[in-house]
Amino acid sequence: MRLSREKVNLLSHQVAEKLASIEPVEFIEDRNTIRLAVVDILTKWLKKEETIDQAARHKIESQKRGIPEGSAEWEILYRKYYEEEMRNILE
Repeated sequence: MRLSREKVNLLSHQVAEKLASIEPVEFIEDRNTIRLAVVDILTKWLKKEETIDQAARHKIESQKRGIPEGSAEWEILYRKYYEEEMRNILE
């Protein structure tokens, strides 16, 4: 899933605010440092997700016969290959 920089920033603000509102949570760093760490984590995760998406699509495209995107078969293969790639990255 692609998210704009603005959306990532908005999410990082929301995460930092939510963490700050939790009673037992105490920040050692200032809130903006926490927010920037969240931006970094989200950005890295989104890059990994994009890599996984591209790998799954490449596997489908390399099939001997063409499988039209959006078809039921394409969707099944995409989910299968996406999950395989996700497992490979998380291992």
